[in-house]
Amino acid sequence: MQDTLLKEKNFEEAIENYLITKGGYEKGVPEHLNRANALDEDTFLKFIQTTQPREWEKHCRNYPTNPEQALLRRFQDEVSATNILWVLRHGFVDRGVKFYPCFFKPETTLNPETVERYNQNILHCTRQMKFSLKDERSIDIVLLLNGIPVVSMELKNQFTGQDVSNAINQYKFDRATRDKMFEFKQRVLVHFAVDLYNVFMTTRLQGPSTYFLPFNQGSNGAGNVGGKGNPIVEDDYMTSYLWKRVLTKDSLMEILHKYMHLQAKDGKQTMIFPRYHQLDVVTKLLADVKENGSGKNYLIQHSAGSGKSNSIAWLAHRLQSLHDKNDEVIFNSVIVVTDRKILDSQLQETIYQFDHVDGVVRRVTDGSAGLKQALNDGAKIIITTLQKFPYIYQDVEATGKRYAVIVDEAHSSQTGQAAKKLKAALGDTEEVLEQYAREEAEEESRQEDYEDNLVRELSTHGMHKNISFFAFTATPKNKTLQLFGERQENGNYRAFHIYSMRQAIEEGFILDVLQNYTTYKQYYQIAKKLRVILNTTKQKAQELFQGLKVYTLITLLKKLLS
Repeated sequence: MQDTLLKEKNFEEAIENYLITKGGYEKGVPEHLNRANALDEDTFLKFIQTTQPREWEKHCRNYPTNPEQALLRRFQDEVSATNILWVLRHGFVDRGVKFYPCFFKPETTLNPETVERYNQNILHCTRQMKFSLKDERSIDIVLLLNGIPVVSMELKNQFTGQDVSNAINQYKFDRATRDKMFEFKQRVLVHFAVDLYNVFMTTRLQGPSTYFLPFNQGSNGAGNVGGKGNPIVEDDYMTSYLWKRVLTKDSLMEILHKYMHLQAKDGKQTMIFPRYHQLDVVTKLLADVKENGSGKNYLIQHSAGSGKSNSIAWLAHRLQSLHDKNDEVIFNSVIVVTDRKILDSQLQETIYQFDHVDGVVRRVTDGSAGLKQALNDGAKIIITTLQKFPYIYQDVEATGKRYAVIVDEAHSSQTGQAAKKLKAALGDTEEVLEQYAREEAEEESRQEDYEDNLVRELSTHGMHKNISFFAFTATPKNKTLQLFGERQENGNYRAFHIYSMRQAIEEGFILDVLQNYTTYKQYYQIAKKLRVILNTTKQKAQELFQGLKVYTLITLLKKLLS
């Protein structure tokens, strides 16, 4: 049934039809693009003139001759000096007049004017858009925001003998960064390689070295235990979530506004677009909080390699401005409990790009007094450690404020005893190896880590309807599952959202340690055999040496006698 559907439908046409009829887009005309500056100039100018008439009037007075070209030049100058994402969010100024290339959705509906401005954004879905000044090559689908290309898609169909790897190679070898459309940070912000079963993405084209990330749900669907890929969808494409959930107007505008950011590390810049499980978990958490308010616990079981730091940053930023159905703020402050200093700087940098306001993130370094001061000051996002964390219970009881507490998993480091035992275990007796295995298991079960300490704190103080907990961990213990997880019908507890280790391994984000796994028993057998080999080799070497000595003596005697 599904194969018949896929053969009969035109893949490209199906995507366009959905985005135009249900996704908030208009049908674009590829010839309207100015290939030299990769801009639909008429749509861009129409948006500015319609939504910002007073500013346009002032601009025309400043530039009585050809104000349109003056505005286009100033827009491009600002993009070149910063980047297209920055200009979309913060606008640009020309001779004292500020313009906005788009308007994002407001947090509340209290101001009808801001809602109307958001609704005036013009989004186009354009097929077969030609981008080169040298030839007639085209991209399958380009999505434009007020005339600015922001998303590109190359589509392949297995029934025509091609798949997503062909789309990836097309981007690598047939999409030159010298074309304005593909210039990093200047126009298109994310490129998707798509076929009937898989989606991959990149935010920077660099020829053969271009790196594509998987943008799949997981074999059992987003938030569930599974491997790579996508689940089968009855009577639909397995990759339809891309245009039905991610690229619709509201979703894409939210990603541009609240998720994408430019990350600088080791002198290299990377444009970050959320992976699907990151977007999915934050979206589902926000929807649940909006529905249920404060006082609920959430367990996010995301494996290593999931990009947890970015997920926490996005969640913290979104929770601090989240409003309920009555347009009231749900949380007074968001508290991130972590021992990782790198998360502090990452939160600061990421959230500054969204709000461009200093002081949104405050780190508490001077004990409970500092935490108290931050809470009293109404700091929106506070970073603290588990040791200072209990103070918030006093504040909850005293003021009735509501808090979102995001707990970042961090296990305590080894004491060094295990390393000493390991050296001892490298001895040559079976008893030592077996004893090491027993002691290591006992020490691990006795040793309390960050997770144990957190559970003990919450058990001591109890739960409050004014506090919501969001606990991130890769490997939750049973007591953590019971405290933060959701009870199932069979009595077991489950995390709110899961990105499994299996999926992380199959998608290539972490190594499969089991491929090189050796049990203690196997290790002992290897050590035992190695000892036998060494002893045998030593004995043979001694025999050979003795033989050489006898051979040398005979040779000398022969020479003397001759």
